[in-house]
Amino acid sequence: MAKRSFPDGFRWGTATAAHQVEGGNWNNDWWAWERDPASGCTEPSGDAIDHYHRFDQDIALLAQLGFDSYRFSVEWSRIEPEDGQFSVAALDHYRRMVASCRAHGLDAVVTLHHFTSPRWLAARGGWVEPSTADRFVRFADRTAAHLGDLVGRWATFNEPNIVATMGHLAGVFPPGERDVAARRRANDVFLDAHRRAVPVVKGHADGRPVGLTLAMSDYQAVADPDGGRIAEAQARVDRIRTNMEDVFLEAARDDDFLGVQTYSRTRVGADGALGAEDGVDVLVMGYEYYPESLAATIRRAWSVTGGTPLVVTENGIGTDDDEQRRRYLRTALGGVLDCLDEGIDVGGYFCWSAFDNFEWAFGYVPRFGIVDVDRATQERIPKPSARWLGDVARANALS
Repeated sequence: MAKRSFPDGFRWGTATAAHQVEGGNWNNDWWAWERDPASGCTEPSGDAIDHYHRFDQDIALLAQLGFDSYRFSVEWSRIEPEDGQFSVAALDHYRRMVASCRAHGLDAVVTLHHFTSPRWLAARGGWVEPSTADRFVRFADRTAAHLGDLVGRWATFNEPNIVATMGHLAGVFPPGERDVAARRRANDVFLDAHRRAVPVVKGHADGRPVGLTLAMSDYQAVADPDGGRIAEAQARVDRIRTNMEDVFLEAARDDDFLGVQTYSRTRVGADGALGAEDGVDVLVMGYEYYPESLAATIRRAWSVTGGTPLVVTENGIGTDDDEQRRRYLRTALGGVLDCLDEGIDVGGYFCWSAFDNFEWAFGYVPRFGIVDVDRATQERIPKPSARWLGDVARANALS
């Protein structure tokens, strides 16, 4: 079969988030939220997969599989357990994680905020409170100063658009608000925090890239069954994109990179979001199997940012069918190659996720990992997709 190569220097990795894998993060807003009977969460995170204590063996496994990078987040509530009180022990823990990546030949990509915030911050108003930006910049400064000489790439935020929308408009993330104005305020605070944190982190980053990651969907305008109202559907798509994506894409114009994070498409009619198209598989998360969405969002991110370098910082599939996962990844990677052929600057691909883990309100049911975890024994068991993707990474090519 023909082989299509990725460019020299293209980075291959997997990703996790602290709260989803570490276990015991009791001091953040999600730990409280997942135990609230009114939240809709299916189960609490508990010990997760105990990555906090097992990170070295986990990082070694990822290196053995063939990856050269590992993206993970630090937990703010561990580093700053109370307002203005920083834990050197926690900072040292994350420095050991970064050092472990280096020891095993992996580039460490560190995210400063991946969905969770300290309880004390939530009590002060969280992301609708303008002073939260001040506190985030202070936290970013202390963390980057402690780790900056070892980290390969920094992301200020993971999907701030999801935190703002799900927490302040849809009501399914903490604090559970359903208020259009609150979502807009949260977006504004995230944007302020990001813009101010970037130069602070860069001051400790020794020239390494600093940016953010954004949740993107391939929004598609769909005509009525009789072929009408397509213009109204497109106008609705444009309105959705404004607050979900475009304000953050515009903010990323001057950044070193933007992380594109895509899983599926969203079909939109004149009257709102539509369900799955007939004949298309629907996954456990409720959205369609649609790997072509990645290339579509890469192209849009490149266009709207005016050419900010891109990295695919999350892409994958929640499924119990690992062969379905391999097919999804193969199609998605083919789309990345198409974008590279078009001259789009895509610097790497990070599969979500390294391990089966806690999937927020869905609990442990969705299985995004390329490595299975027996949570009774904490045994790690690589899936065939992990071996396949690791081989692609080693070859830097797709057959």
